[in-house]
Amino acid sequence: MLRWGILSTAKIAKEQVVPAIMQSETGIVAAVASRQSGTAAGFAHRFGIDHAFDSYEAMLDSDAIDAVYIPTVTSTHVKWAIKAAQAGKHVLVEKPLALNAEDIDPVIAARDAAGVTVSEAFMVTYHPQWRKVRDLIADGAIGTLRMIQGAFCYFNRDENNMRNIADLGGGALPDIGVYPTVATRFVTGQEPRDVMATIDFDAEFGTDMFANVTMRFDGFDLSFYVGTQLAQRQTMVFHGDTGFIEVQTPFNAGLYDSDRVTLHDTDHRAAQTFAFPGVNQYELQVDTFARHVAGSGESLFTLESSRANQRAIDAIHRAAESGKRTVV
Repeated sequence: MLRWGILSTAKIAKEQVVPAIMQSETGIVAAVASRQSGTAAGFAHRFGIDHAFDSYEAMLDSDAIDAVYIPTVTSTHVKWAIKAAQAGKHVLVEKPLALNAEDIDPVIAARDAAGVTVSEAFMVTYHPQWRKVRDLIADGAIGTLRMIQGAFCYFNRDENNMRNIADLGGGALPDIGVYPTVATRFVTGQEPRDVMATIDFDAEFGTDMFANVTMRFDGFDLSFYVGTQLAQRQTMVFHGDTGFIEVQTPFNAGLYDSDRVTLHDTDHRAAQTFAFPGVNQYELQVDTFARHVAGSGESLFTLESSRANQRAIDAIHRAAESGKRTVV
C-alpha cells in the first residue's frame, strides 16, 4: 500500500482526493501537513490519519510517507513539487502544475535526479468515458474528425477564493481552460499548431474571467470558451463527417451530470449511449499512480505532456495580447 502524505488541507483534498485514496485498493493516507497550527491535527482527526504536521517540510522529511499529494495554491505547485521530489517522495500535484511551460523544466529535472514519479493530477485522463471517446475516434465511428467544441463555466466572485486572486494563480485559463485542451490532446494524440483567442479580465480581481479560443490542429479545429462569471455549463462535442460524439459531463464527472458518452450518426436517426455509472475518476487516478510506482507499467499523465499542455495555454495568452494567430 502506497503511504500518502497530503500537503495542505485544501478543499479538493478534503472532498475528493483523500476520500478517493481511502476508498482505493492501493493506498492509505498516512499523514497530512498544514502551515496553520492545529489545522492538520483537525484534518487528521476527521479522517483517522495517523500523522499530522504543522509544516510542509516536516512531513517531507518524514519516513512515514512514500508519496505526496499537493493541492496548495497554484502559484506554489512548482516549488513544492520540486521539494517533494528532492525529498525522495513520489508526487501527484494538482493542475495546473505551472503558470508557464518553462517552469515545468525544473520539475522534470528534479524528477529525473531523484528517480521518483511526478504527475500532474488530470483526473479526467483516467476516466473510462474519455478512453471511450478516444477509441471511437480512432475506430472511425464519426468518420473524419473536423471540429471539436467545448465549454466550461461557473460563477464565482468570492474575493477570498484563490481563483479570483491573480498572485495565487487564479483565473479561468489556469483553473478550467486546461481541460478542453488536455481532453482534445488526450483523445486525438495531436498537439495544436496555432491559436487565436480573446480574453476578458476582471477589473477588480485582475484575473482572466472569460476566454474564447480557437486552436488549429492537423485536420480539425478546437473551439472552446471558459468563464468564471457565467452560468454553470460544461460540454464537449467531437464532430466528424459521418457523426458526432457528445460528452455530457466531461470534466466534473459524477457531480455535474451522469457520466455518458453519446454517439450520433449522420442523420440523427440512431444514437448509441455509453454510460459509466459509479465511476470515481479520482480513485482511478490514485490507483493508477500507485500501481505505476509499484512498476506496473501503466501510463500516467507525464510531465512532458504537462509541458505541452501549458505551452498551448501560454500561446492563448500571447494570441490574445497580440490579436493575431499565434504558433503554439
